[in-house]
Amino acid sequence: MKAALEPSRPDSADQRLAVLRRAQLETALRGIQGEKRFGLYVLVTPRQDPAPRLAAAQALAARQGWTVALRTFDVTGPSDPATRPQLARLLAAARRQEIHGILTASRVDISDDNREYAAMLDQIRALGGGLALAREETVL
Repeated sequence: MKAALEPSRPDSADQRLAVLRRAQLETALRGIQGEKRFGLYVLVTPRQDPAPRLAAAQALAARQGWTVALRTFDVTGPSDPATRPQLARLLAAARRQEIHGILTASRVDISDDNREYAAMLDQIRALGGGLALAREETVL
């Protein structure tokens, strides 16, 4: 019964993914001389205004001194990241080295499913980029 009264703690898998994401982002940005370019991306549900979520991501870019090269969003609600056209657009920009990473408001813009999220981290890393979040993984 005591466990039910304790505040919930982030899942250890979430913590491992957070560490992995931060390390990948650091690696992607380490060798960049000059401007660091990012694509802003958020996922919204139908009739949800993307502006507040994009503003949260933009604020992180401003604090870090990163250049925002693209701003986009998908209106699908929770779905497999592989089926989102605007996310695919940013991945293509990373492949062409037009951006160094993707910046989202929170992890849920990619996926709240650990396997999908880890797969997207792998894909972004393979492109030489990183993923930045305005809110840590444990703050969904």
